[in-house]
Amino acid sequence: LSHFQTVDQAVKTETLDLLVKVVSGLAVSLATVLSSPSLPAADRKQQQTAVKMAVFLLCRLVESLESAACLPGYVTAPSKGSKRARPAGGSEPGQWDSDREEVLQCLSQLLQLEIRALWSLSLVDEDFISCVSSCCYKLLETPAISQARSRTCRLAVLHLLGLLVKRYNHMLGASVKVVQFLQHFEHLPSVFAQALQLWTEEYGVKGIVGEVIREISLKSSEEMAREGSGVKAYSCFLAELAALVPEAVLPHVSVILPYLEGECVSLRVGVCEVLGELVLRCLSGEDQAEGRRTLRGQLLDTLQEHCLDTSAQVRARALQLFTRVLQSKALPLVRYRELLCVAVGRLCDRSVIVCKSAIQLLCAFICNNPYSCKLSSADLKAPLEKELAKLRALREQQRPAAPVIEAWEVWQAMEPELLQTVWVELERGSEAEGDREEEIQAQGSAQDAALRVRQLLHGNKYRQAVRLVLSAVTLFPQSELFRCTSPTSADGLMGVLGLVFKGPEKTPDPPTDTPPERSEGPEEDRSEGEKEGEPSELQKQEMLVQYLRDTESFALQVEEAIATIGTMLYWKTTSVVQEAVQFCVAVCEFGVSQSLVVMRRLLPLVWSKDTAVKEAAMEACRRLYLHPQGETQRLKAQTLVHSLSLLMIDASLGTIQCLEEIVLEFLQGSALQASVVQVLWERFTGRSQCSALERRAAVLLLGIAARVEKEVVLSNLDTLISVALGERVTEDFLLARDTCIAITKIADQHKVPSSSQPFRLPADHPLFTALTDAITAGLLLSDAHWLSFMEQAINLLYQLSESPDKTCARLLRRSAQQLLDDVAEGGGAQPEGGQSETGDQGGQVRSASLAHLLSLCGSVAFRQLQHLERSVSAELRRRRAAREERDSAPQRRGQASNESAVEAEMGLTGASADDTEAELIRKICETELLSDDSVLSCFLPLLVSVCSSPGRYSHPPLYTATCLALAKYMMISSTTCERNVQLLVTVLDRAAVPGVRSNAAVAVGDLTVRFPNLLEPWTPHLYARLSDACPSVRLTALTVLTHLVLKDMVKVKGQASEMSLLLVDPDPPIRSLALNFFNELAAKDNAIYNLLPDIISRLSEHDRAVKEDDFNTIIKQLFSYITKDKQSESLVEKLCQRIRTAKECQLRALSQCLSLLPVSDRALGRLQENWECYCDKLGAEGAGLYEALLSLTARMRRGAKPELRAQIEEFERRLTAVHTRGLENVEEGGAPSPSGSPAPGHADRRPTRGTGMQCTVDTKLHCRGAHTQYVLLELPRPVWARPCSTAPQYHACPGRPPRHGDGRGAMCVRQRVGTCICTLVFNTFISLVQGWRTSFWL
Repeated sequence: LSHFQTVDQAVKTETLDLLVKVVSGLAVSLATVLSSPSLPAADRKQQQTAVKMAVFLLCRLVESLESAACLPGYVTAPSKGSKRARPAGGSEPGQWDSDREEVLQCLSQLLQLEIRALWSLSLVDEDFISCVSSCCYKLLETPAISQARSRTCRLAVLHLLGLLVKRYNHMLGASVKVVQFLQHFEHLPSVFAQALQLWTEEYGVKGIVGEVIREISLKSSEEMAREGSGVKAYSCFLAELAALVPEAVLPHVSVILPYLEGECVSLRVGVCEVLGELVLRCLSGEDQAEGRRTLRGQLLDTLQEHCLDTSAQVRARALQLFTRVLQSKALPLVRYRELLCVAVGRLCDRSVIVCKSAIQLLCAFICNNPYSCKLSSADLKAPLEKELAKLRALREQQRPAAPVIEAWEVWQAMEPELLQTVWVELERGSEAEGDREEEIQAQGSAQDAALRVRQLLHGNKYRQAVRLVLSAVTLFPQSELFRCTSPTSADGLMGVLGLVFKGPEKTPDPPTDTPPERSEGPEEDRSEGEKEGEPSELQKQEMLVQYLRDTESFALQVEEAIATIGTMLYWKTTSVVQEAVQFCVAVCEFGVSQSLVVMRRLLPLVWSKDTAVKEAAMEACRRLYLHPQGETQRLKAQTLVHSLSLLMIDASLGTIQCLEEIVLEFLQGSALQASVVQVLWERFTGRSQCSALERRAAVLLLGIAARVEKEVVLSNLDTLISVALGERVTEDFLLARDTCIAITKIADQHKVPSSSQPFRLPADHPLFTALTDAITAGLLLSDAHWLSFMEQAINLLYQLSESPDKTCARLLRRSAQQLLDDVAEGGGAQPEGGQSETGDQGGQVRSASLAHLLSLCGSVAFRQLQHLERSVSAELRRRRAAREERDSAPQRRGQASNESAVEAEMGLTGASADDTEAELIRKICETELLSDDSVLSCFLPLLVSVCSSPGRYSHPPLYTATCLALAKYMMISSTTCERNVQLLVTVLDRAAVPGVRSNAAVAVGDLTVRFPNLLEPWTPHLYARLSDACPSVRLTALTVLTHLVLKDMVKVKGQASEMSLLLVDPDPPIRSLALNFFNELAAKDNAIYNLLPDIISRLSEHDRAVKEDDFNTIIKQLFSYITKDKQSESLVEKLCQRIRTAKECQLRALSQCLSLLPVSDRALGRLQENWECYCDKLGAEGAGLYEALLSLTARMRRGAKPELRAQIEEFERRLTAVHTRGLENVEEGGAPSPSGSPAPGHADRRPTRGTGMQCTVDTKLHCRGAHTQYVLLELPRPVWARPCSTAPQYHACPGRPPRHGDGRGAMCVRQRVGTCICTLVFNTFISLVQGWRTSFWL
């Protein structure tokens, strides 16, 4: 051991084997020795010494070998011919691992014996225990001990330590060692957690868990905050310990709770994990005792509080623990509502990991909710109202009847007081007889007197009642009510009063102590039922209503979260998007009300560039829509069609296109294709009961199926025509429109090769006849859906017809003639509200019909242009390619090498031919489409006339359709565009209908792309729509300009400020689009930087009246795109130059801009170089500029180097000095010069003309402004020349200190052009100064 480093490895191995044999032999011999009843002291001492010596030598050797094995160079490189590396001593690398296990086994075998008997009083020496435990702890220091391949060795070490803890009083030492080793070794938290579990469960040492926890708790929060890896190890250890032995940790949880108030984040996370594990493994279930339920509530309260922790890591972990609690069904039902509110609130957290954890918690809420498998609040309202009505009815039935108070009961209550009143009245005698007669005469008959007596008694007016009875007894002696044998006695009068009050028939028997019998009924049955412990019908109904209320509240909270999570689908963080997609799937599976909306937001993710996001979206759609449930193929197909139909109903065009890609993938490789198509045809033809919306969805899905197999639609054209385009077409133009869309899928341009002939149908096909008939049938109708059908019908004509131009020409003539015939017949019944227009010949035409006709003209004109530029041009290219292919074959066989072959090889022939074909198409559009003999040209004057006369044609749909049609006409020809562009721009500016202005904005954008030179002078009118009063017009104009600017079709000049104002628009979609525009624009080099000066200048103008908060928001967003130091420097200089001439409002704006600039040392240098531009603005009137510069320097100071920090501090002192004392009293360095000492560096002066005064020019001072000059005047300082608050703005020259002494003063004057002089003295003074300055320069 003393010479371990120099001893050969073979000697070490032999020594280890020898010591192992010695210890093993001692274990065998001691078993016999210790079994004897009496052992002599000498033998006991001898055996004790042998054990101590052998164990000491073995443990020390093991420690040395372990230390050598952990050295970096223990394993050497393999030599030639060897298959693996060898250790430095020559033995195999795995040899020590097996030897280590053998050593641990022999030590365990020895310590399992009762060797305590070898020591007196069975107290084993502490040194002996420390020797063995040190060996064990040395083995645990190796990082490999925590790996799976070292499991056997690790368990052997832990069992050996368990023996020491159990039998040899090592519990205190073990707890201290555990805490110490956790602080220094990062691989031991899981090892020691397993150790404590082993010692607690197999060795029964439960107290060691509390000892270790208390040992950790002895460290203060400040000490924990200073430790690095140790704190993380403590955190992991506590969490794993709570997961392995929660019952042992539970009594000691209060010891570690104070760490939740500390600053150490890792420890707070660990304690939160402990709380979560305790709730999951100890306190779950409803069969807990009252104390444990209370403890569970306290732990959950603590955990919920830390969902709002200051650390994002703690917040996220608390939310994750609640997710586990929910998934384990361990959260009490009463906590669902409150915790759900917390989860919804954390969706807006600033940390991405917290948002992700909140979404996971909401998914767990939905998937593990105890309420219902369907969580639609709309569907829950009807059952809730129904059950509430039942509850109200039950409560009304079981409400106890109002108690009826019998007359005898009232009489018993008033009898004592009434008797006293009778005695008093009888004592008065005849004193009140006159009053009694007068009262009774006023009452009339005896019945009236009796009624009056009863009223007085009910009103507690006993005296008046007794007097009235005395009078009535005298006046009505024959009356049964007032017949009294002894009217002067109290008993007689009381009898009369009782008879009058209770009546002769209602005189009850004297009351007894026995209560009146009650009828046996439902109440008795109910009480019997309650005695048996069964809830009553009312209680059951109350429970049902409460359940429905909780379910509705839960569903409403989930719906509230949908809106927020819907926006997260488009975040840049992939993990958050994936969690949001999973939430959408859960929402749809549980039928939440807004599930369709959120799924439509999810569908565009199938086009995402992020592979993970795209795959998540596709998998969500497959799970929800493409894996239907059902026992048979038909049931699966019906389920699939139903779910897809719900998604397609009222969906936008973009949603349908996204859904197409998903359905195409399904139909291409699905065995359900035939069944799905059959169900779709049954729905479309009406064989299966479905709504009109479902029929439309069915035909659209058939169109998608046609992209996979054309025959799905082509072979059933007759069915489509007869059902949707037949005689009943006028009943549902929307079904006809969707049918046209489905038929268009036959000519799928994406699947047709460019060299193959496109699919066309003959012009006399029944389809086109049905289309023209349907269009003309709805021309004179006032159906709002005819226009959309007509658009798709014309598109279908141009897609599939061989000669669509001829078909459409006939359609236009037929439609015009139909309208003329209608006018000739008188137009039928004229609609009210000015729905007809007067023609030149005095006839009247319905506005709706005229709007339909002009819309038809515009659609035909635009589709004709599209047909020429796409279909005809493609066909010309195809034919040319085929012709060139035929012509080039003989040349290749003959190997011709003429000039045309060379040009063909260089591609010149194809390019020239393309130009020729494009020129041909352009010529046709310019000269033929709108020529005098063209059908389209006949309608152009009418379009211009209607657009030019909005007052005459005031019908909004007519004016809208006409303006749109005129814009489509202008797309054909540059001549037509040039003639009518002013009219279109006038419509854009002055149209009263917002929809017309929006259409005009779109038209101007399209025309700008087609004829950029013609439209370039009119783009300011398009920018003007950005400030339109209507939000929809602003949104449309912004959308158009976004496309034009980003595609470099329009240059952003002075109108950038108009677009920046939309960043603070009240309408959220406009703000979002404006932000997206500037984000995309910032991707172009220096685009935002070049526009910033103009934007700042225009937004800070007084006439714009932009609010200060809005200005700050806009500038903050724009300055976030300035990331280059060079741009920042240049902006500093530009802003400083603008500050020189800025007014008050502009100064505030420029100050805000300065405070937002990115910081750099060069920016500070530019600020110092341009000191003269803003130094005079740092006074009280420039407080905003001063604060902005201080905030800028404060940001510069963060992380600045010492040299730069010194410059920053000097600059700040200079700013503060000028701001607090004024520019006149501050020198260039920021501090006044000493009194009586001349300013340094200014001795070079030339005398001026005149006596008694001297003018000097500072030759070292340079001013950047051409309109500012600095002159130093030395003259006596009279009283009138002292500073005055009303004096003009003359300030000391920067860097020039004032001079004092011998009655003369130096005053540096800066004169600005246009400065006003407030007094005559200063007028004279300034004129003298100007004269001296002029003479000096001359």
